[in-house]
Amino acid sequence: MKKILPLLCLPLFVFAVYFDAGQSISPQSHHAPYAFTNVHVISMESEGVWENYTVITEEDRIVRVGPADEVKIPEDAHVIDSEGKYLMPGLAEMHGHVPPTDPGPTAPSYFNDEYVEHTLFLYVSAGITTVRGMLGYPNQLKLKDKVNNGELIGPNLYLAGPSFNGNTVSSPAQARERVKQQKEEGWDLLKVHPGLTRPEYDAMAETANEIGIHFGGHVPQEVGIVHAIEMGQLTMDHIDGYVAYLNAFEEQERDQRMAEIIQMTKEAGVWMVPTQALWETIIGAADYDAMKQYDELKYIPDAVKQNYFNFAENPGSSYSTGNPEAQAELRRKLLEEMNEADVKILMGTDAPQLFSVPGFSIHRELPLMQEANMTNYEIIETGTKNVGEYFAEWDDFGVVAEGQRADLILLNENPLQDLSAIKNHSGVMVQGKWYSREMIDKKLAEIEEYYAN
Repeated sequence: MKKILPLLCLPLFVFAVYFDAGQSISPQSHHAPYAFTNVHVISMESEGVWENYTVITEEDRIVRVGPADEVKIPEDAHVIDSEGKYLMPGLAEMHGHVPPTDPGPTAPSYFNDEYVEHTLFLYVSAGITTVRGMLGYPNQLKLKDKVNNGELIGPNLYLAGPSFNGNTVSSPAQARERVKQQKEEGWDLLKVHPGLTRPEYDAMAETANEIGIHFGGHVPQEVGIVHAIEMGQLTMDHIDGYVAYLNAFEEQERDQRMAEIIQMTKEAGVWMVPTQALWETIIGAADYDAMKQYDELKYIPDAVKQNYFNFAENPGSSYSTGNPEAQAELRRKLLEEMNEADVKILMGTDAPQLFSVPGFSIHRELPLMQEANMTNYEIIETGTKNVGEYFAEWDDFGVVAEGQRADLILLNENPLQDLSAIKNHSGVMVQGKWYSREMIDKKLAEIEEYYAN
């Protein structure tokens, strides 16, 4: 199956400056320290809440975390009064997409600078501070620099190069050369799509392992999940490779085979990116009428929305095998058993694929993770602490601790009690840049108006 792309600093102050958490602060003023005072910290280093703490950030780092009565606030700090609020690490979209910055003359007209900027902002608006982009385009690596230097508001980007698939790779030699080229160009990882032959896949995997670049994504049919694990594929995205493997056995054998492949996955240190909500949509197990009413659809181009609706009118794909509800239940059970076995799970939705609006799609994924009997802490962990562990060789982030990158969400309620609290935030910090709820809502209104017109 081809990937379904949606018609896809102010001067330093010599005195402390106090802000309500909802008041807008210019992102360019982040060079001065920030102080979140009297806040309840959900560090994600361990389960629980640290009450009445102060967290200080400076530049792009968390520099102090401690009880409010023990932390001295810098004189030039922007103080965000966070009494009664909860501070947690920013979340990650570990299978996301960013539109092409140089789409070419045949691309749809909405593939423009505004669509790229809006997509990046939508992620941040929902508390997504890191995105692992899983389909690279020419010149897309420049986006990192634009986000990092403040030219664009966006999450931290880790980008896969243009994908390895049956159309882009036609021989093992070409696969090997493509790996070396993408490594030299500076892509963070390789993206695997369906269509590779086993010799082509092996050439890609062997070369990637030799020169030190990760690869992840789909499991090509000719390769199979067992061989993909053996060859060192670091992430298995969508669980589709596991479903295909189990569907080859009679139902009475599946529990044993499931246990075996899950144990193999755990021992190999493979990471799982489930994307449950999208896959229910793809296999025909979703409530399309309800999805057509999603409020967040107002933040995307009409042509993209119409593409979603067209699929809903005639759903189906090569992944639609057998009864949709039975396949959805098999996916749910796989996720539950993987979590029980301590397989490493990462939060992802494949935004902006079908009905998965960037940022907002996380909230469509969380209930399905709950249905797999994951606790709220375990679910949040997949988007924070686990992500930091996955990216440990790149940077330190994913928990609220000194020395970590200052990617944070300030919430009005405790998400460990109710995950919907993540929607009700007072602001988001990315690399030490603070975006208040007021600023976010204003920008969202501008995006809505842009697409309404």
